[in-house]
Amino acid sequence: MKLLVLQHERVEHPGSFRDYLKEDGHSWDAVHLNEGEALPSLDGYDGLWALGGPMDVWQEEEHPWLVAEKQFIKEAVEKRGLPYLGLCLGHQLLAEALGGTVGPSDTPEIGVLDVQLTEVGASGVLLDGVPETFPCLQWHSAEIKTMPAGAACLATSADCAVQAMSWGPRAYSMQFHIEIEADTVDNWKDIPEYKQALIKALGKDGASQLSNDCAAHMNTFANLSERVYINWLQTSAKGV
Repeated sequence: MKLLVLQHERVEHPGSFRDYLKEDGHSWDAVHLNEGEALPSLDGYDGLWALGGPMDVWQEEEHPWLVAEKQFIKEAVEKRGLPYLGLCLGHQLLAEALGGTVGPSDTPEIGVLDVQLTEVGASGVLLDGVPETFPCLQWHSAEIKTMPAGAACLATSADCAVQAMSWGPRAYSMQFHIEIEADTVDNWKDIPEYKQALIKALGKDGASQLSNDCAAHMNTFANLSERVYINWLQTSAKGV
């Protein structure tokens, strides 16, 4: 496969998924939207990924490219039926692009926290083989408030109703992070918005605490990311 990856911070890349893509011979091109890079044509791409970022989906005045990005995602998913994977901001962008709504979290989630599969998620393809309850990295202060028509919730948590979502047969997204690598927290902790949220939630030593918590769960994260990656490839191969 040849994937197009929409990035919103250079250090917030596909993480551990990069190793799986390389091992399987898949290629990917990154577009750094926050740096002013232009969206390319979708022609020639077999799938679209949209990753996390410190901006919010409603900050269109501060980040005008968000308008075009949402339309781009809508074209890819709704009109072309391209396989899609969204992580964190990419999860929220999918919802907004298809007619859902996103707003500030009532309770921001920062830390290694548990997520629970819904009945739909437990019986579906994307999270097949994933434990009913599992730990993952959360680092968000916004969330999906209403899903778009036709979407299904695959996972949830006490403070965020829509932790994972599907739309149609080949579009999937997750609010949480499982693509974590050993240096992920170090790479993200100095992004101003992330730093502020981290200190507010965990205190001035929040980065060290979060890094240690992630290190303690690294094997779990690796197993989860590999499972979800394999499952997503299976969904991408299915016809619409």
